[in-house]
Amino acid sequence: MPALSNPASGSATPLRPSPLHSTVSADDMADNKDNAQPVPTAGAVQPPAVATQVPAPAMEKSPTADPELHGLPEATQRELERIEKMFELDAAYLRRIVDQFVADFRKGLSKYGEPMAMIPTYVTGVPDGSETGTFLALDLGGTNLRVCEVTLQGNNKFTLRQQKYKVSTELKTGEAKALFDYMADSVDHFLTDRAIDAENEETLHLGFTFSFPVEQSALDKGLLLTWTKGFSAKNAVGNDVVKLLQDAFDRKHLHVKCTALVNDTVGTLMSRAYLSGSCLLGAIFGTGTNGAYVEDVNEIKKLSPEIRKELGPNVNKMIINGEWGAFDNARNVLPVTMFDNKLDRESINPRFQLFEKFISGMYQGEICRNLLLYLVDNGYLFNGYSTAQLNSHYGLDTSVMSDIETPAPDSIADSIDPTKLVPAVPLATSLTSTSVKPDPQPDHEWSRKVDECRDAIHAANMNSSAQSIQTRKVLIEQMGFQPSQVSDADTEIVLWACRTVATRAARLSGCAVAAVMEQTKNVGNTLDVGVDGSMVQFYPGFEDRLRAALRDLVGADAEKKVTIGMAKDGSGVGAALGALMAKKQADGKLAAQP
Repeated sequence: MPALSNPASGSATPLRPSPLHSTVSADDMADNKDNAQPVPTAGAVQPPAVATQVPAPAMEKSPTADPELHGLPEATQRELERIEKMFELDAAYLRRIVDQFVADFRKGLSKYGEPMAMIPTYVTGVPDGSETGTFLALDLGGTNLRVCEVTLQGNNKFTLRQQKYKVSTELKTGEAKALFDYMADSVDHFLTDRAIDAENEETLHLGFTFSFPVEQSALDKGLLLTWTKGFSAKNAVGNDVVKLLQDAFDRKHLHVKCTALVNDTVGTLMSRAYLSGSCLLGAIFGTGTNGAYVEDVNEIKKLSPEIRKELGPNVNKMIINGEWGAFDNARNVLPVTMFDNKLDRESINPRFQLFEKFISGMYQGEICRNLLLYLVDNGYLFNGYSTAQLNSHYGLDTSVMSDIETPAPDSIADSIDPTKLVPAVPLATSLTSTSVKPDPQPDHEWSRKVDECRDAIHAANMNSSAQSIQTRKVLIEQMGFQPSQVSDADTEIVLWACRTVATRAARLSGCAVAAVMEQTKNVGNTLDVGVDGSMVQFYPGFEDRLRAALRDLVGADAEKKVTIGMAKDGSGVGAALGALMAKKQADGKLAAQP
């Protein structure tokens, strides 16, 4: 699952903060230079008198994907059940969360400065896949700058050509003029290299994905609030980044016009809409999380009369960038466990982006690590031992959880000797239980049922053993354990921990989708949701668990009418589609939306 990994190089999105933000203590690393040597833990979670910040009500067991924990000591099973209740989200609790979500949506739509920012994007329509034309996209988000040419072919099809350009430290920290001149030079090089004439009289429209905090006041205007990600270019903060870019184009005499400043989540919605013909919501479930959706303009109470007048009477829809990663920063409803609280207080932004910390790929591994260390320190796991890797802050990447949850390959199952399996449920018990009694039928019918039951139990035992072997392999190869330190019971507990943490993340993600459906009055309607990100794309069973929560919230019939599909390249194709919609708006082609 490469896109969830944290390689030293390559295009995969890292799932952990940079080393500058790691907080591995000296105790964690002392005398542990070799990760293969088990060592006592340091800095693990210690249970407070009150385990959660928001006490959860008594709840029925939610439909998690956790395995049955057979053969564990009774005290261990009781402790795991106690912990699992902290993570469980039944239908009633999900409803409380969605109600708070919708309330926060409305606060953010009513006034500026709310944690759930609900940012107007001034994109007042979405493509339907019939549009044609060629548009450019410029994507600045970190180490690389990307220039794209997107050719819309109609019939929900497009082609993409792109080139990446390295952004040096000198450009990141020098004068803003030099940085934006370099962007213009890169666009010029891209156009020249592909024999696209940017000096003729026909203007090329460009969408700009600028992944830094801006205060956007129009589709083509946004003031830079602050630099992040290692950028500190001078004389940029407080200025309109679209104007800075356009001035650079003009200095190069390029007939390129930056017509749209686009957030990558908005781009996800736009890209999915072009591919599928419509889209209500674009959502990122990856390293981070966010959502953008199509809202009625009348619901955006904070728009000034001047802006409403400028939009005109025919515009009644606008895409809203929700910034839902900041949902419930006040901890009114999210069930904060001691494992979440430890992660939050040790993070670079305590008490901020709480929802993101509950569901995004950057944090799931760390929550799971906190949980495992608690079990280690209390004698329930690995015989009280750990490794330097497990002891390290963010030492358990979410990709490790994904590898553990990935169904074991056939090669592992084929290697198991079925004659040596120890049944998870003893056959004698399972076949003589009071819940399985023969009714008055011919003997051959009862014999057939017995055989079917034996076959089912045997298959379950084979699957459990294969998954145990795979989990042990991951713990040894990626977490530094010695084979002798990992028992079958340990693999069962680790798999349970991964599923418990990831299932909660997926079910909370379903809350965000349901909240948008309710806010836009689309429960029961056929609708399309565009998604992107490593969690939804690669984490085993993530969408299935999200959909299970959606069924609990809106009903099975309404859930079936929701199509969830991957969007292609929201920061590239989506930005180009932003330029398309800007051109349409400028040409007056956006009539009243349904």
